[in-house]
Amino acid sequence: MSTPTIVVKYGGHAMDRPDLRDAFADGLARLAAQGMRLVIVHGGGPQINSLLSRLRIESRFEQGLRVTDEATMEAVEMVLCGQVNKAVVSQFARRGVRAAGISGRDAGLLQAEQISPAFGLVGEVRQVDPAVLEALLAGGFLPVVAPVASGPQGESLNVNADTAAGAVAGALGADCFVLVSDVPGVLDGDGRLLPRLTRGDISSLKASGVIYGGMIPKVDSCLHALDAGCPRALILDGRAPGSLERYLLNGEPLGTEICR
Repeated sequence: MSTPTIVVKYGGHAMDRPDLRDAFADGLARLAAQGMRLVIVHGGGPQINSLLSRLRIESRFEQGLRVTDEATMEAVEMVLCGQVNKAVVSQFARRGVRAAGISGRDAGLLQAEQISPAFGLVGEVRQVDPAVLEALLAGGFLPVVAPVASGPQGESLNVNADTAAGAVAGALGADCFVLVSDVPGVLDGDGRLLPRLTRGDISSLKASGVIYGGMIPKVDSCLHALDAGCPRALILDGRAPGSLERYLLNGEPLGTEICR
């Protein structure tokens, strides 16, 4: 039986709160010890907001994406590739996991193009070269990826972490893509959890405004991973203790599963 490859997008309160951060790292360390090939793609929105506030640079969002001018891009790259990436690597190192921090710009991992001038230096992933991830996984390392991509001229582009993670899951042919969030999953108009969604369901919920803002790139990244051949995609509540292990090891019906 082949070793399963799991791509996890890590963000939200699971990253911000010390108790949840420790629980998440403990869980990932146990999964790694059981032989799972894990790739982490992390966000860092609150940390970016904090630095931009100190620099007195305004944060502005459109359709769930951060509008990124050159000054904002410098701050984004500093926070994601430096502060946050190395903090996540250190969490795993303290637990004996050989984590290796990289960005999407390393070894041509993420190639992107600007979405539109209205968003500034925000990129849409056009190509993923997973060779560096495969090399790290083959060497027994756990890759930790910051979602910054290279543009056509080698410039830095800010890529939504959910989108980057879905693209990585698809390119790796991962066995499962799990998007760890700070909500129970996708909720209906009355706030009830929707355990399973198809592409048609998602289209209808977008049209009715139930899926909006930051949830749009989450569901879209799951669909992208599925389209690229990843058989399972899930939006999971990172605030629930042990949720990732309970889903992957015990098959508990948690969060919202996105289905083909």
